Amino acid sequence: MQVLAAMGVTAIVLLVIARVWLYFDPAGLLPFTVSIQAGLIGVAMGLGITLASAAVYQLWPAYRKSADSYLVMVLRPLHWPDLIWLGLLPGLSEELLFRGVMLPAIGLNSLGIVVSAASFGILHLSSPQQWPYVIWATTIGLVLATGAVVTGNLLVPVLAHVVTNLVSSLVWKFRQTTAPS
Repeated sequence: MQVLAAMGVTAIVLLVIARVWLYFDPAGLLPFTVSIQAGLIGVAMGLGITLASAAVYQLWPAYRKSADSYLVMVLRPLHWPDLIWLGLLPGLSEELLFRGVMLPAIGLNSLGIVVSAASFGILHLSSPQQWPYVIWATTIGLVLATGAVVTGNLLVPVLAHVVTNLVSSLVWKFRQTTAPS
């Protein structure tokens, strides 16, 4: 329950920051346009990120250790229905701030992509030992920001983020519950 409360509070804080930023910055919000094409791109990106994460997990021991530490902390206390919130809350609030507000404010260009990705990565730093996870989150931030810039649609990174969080957490939780004790 504490993990869900922390996720909810974090989501609210990120949404407030995004709202305040929009109040003071005339750049505005990246458009959020619902379309089948954007939906398919977002879901495909999310599945691609999930597969890439699985490969990096197998190939990079430091990332595996860092990811396991993070996932145990976040996922172990959650029940199966809670995983829906794990997909939605960060996917919506983080994408609104980092790709929806920050990216257009800095610029829909290389600088904006790098700054929003680095900020996203740093958000995932829960301890000094988490640097491999931060590097991975920054890399994913680059992918999500590039998707937002190329499509001009916030729906793409939102869906990619939600799908990635949901699928990877379902797989992790399933593996934990079926692993021999």
